[in-house]
Amino acid sequence: MSGRWFVRVGWRHLVALLALAFGLFPILFVVSAAVNPQGTLNSTSLVPTQGFSMENFGNLFRYQGGAFAHWFGNSVLIALLAAVCSVFLSVLAAYAFSRMRFRGRRVGLLSLLLIQMFPQFLAIVAIFIVFERITELWPSVGFNTPWSLVLLYLGGALGVNTWLVKGFFDTLPRELDESATMDGASHVQVFFRIMMPLLAPILAVAGLLAFISTINEFLIANVFLTNTNSKTLAVGMFGMVAGERNNNFGMFAAATLLTAIPTVGVFQFLQRYIVSGLTSGAVKG
Repeated sequence: MSGRWFVRVGWRHLVALLALAFGLFPILFVVSAAVNPQGTLNSTSLVPTQGFSMENFGNLFRYQGGAFAHWFGNSVLIALLAAVCSVFLSVLAAYAFSRMRFRGRRVGLLSLLLIQMFPQFLAIVAIFIVFERITELWPSVGFNTPWSLVLLYLGGALGVNTWLVKGFFDTLPRELDESATMDGASHVQVFFRIMMPLLAPILAVAGLLAFISTINEFLIANVFLTNTNSKTLAVGMFGMVAGERNNNFGMFAAATLLTAIPTVGVFQFLQRYIVSGLTSGAVKG
């Protein structure tokens, strides 16, 4: 009887337990390294053998004169600004592509999709030269400033999110636009007073995707941010273990746990919209 149960149902429980163990192993290892008082890679194990200590967290906030707090603030600021601005630009483009008919509409949509196939880092040399000149003329938006990264990320804002939001726009009945227009509403009034409240689910999804991709971005930020206090979490944490991986691994693990807080917080704030937003945006393209 037990053999038949395992063949029908039991093997699924076994697979689920293996998948759970596979997913939890790196998390447990990082937590163990963060509370390991020795704080080295060599002394880290899945279960701490030297007791528990919060010393790594204290050392992290004292590292290079408290640079971690600057990295944390820079990352959250850049990710929030870039996410909000990129989503707003995507919504404007999606509204135009969905509700208006104009020459080049189809070519524009296909071009947005095609451009996204090439990573922005391919143009890093040209972008670097441009920002060298910008830094000379307007240092406040040049190298080693969060505003330079925000502007740079907005250069690739139109793309997948535009298609996602357009799919959601296409599911909304055009009668809403027509009735509002008959009552004398302009395109701006229709967009902000009627469409925007209905876009809450897809805005949550697009915003979360934009926030995650921005806060985790490393390659471009590593080129544009060189001063210690201007770095983001990804760049600063990489420098923390680049030369002393073994000695600073405990601090790195502690920083990894703290780095997850903004993403988890944004996800918890937006989670009630996420499921409905993903399913609604995928109904029609």
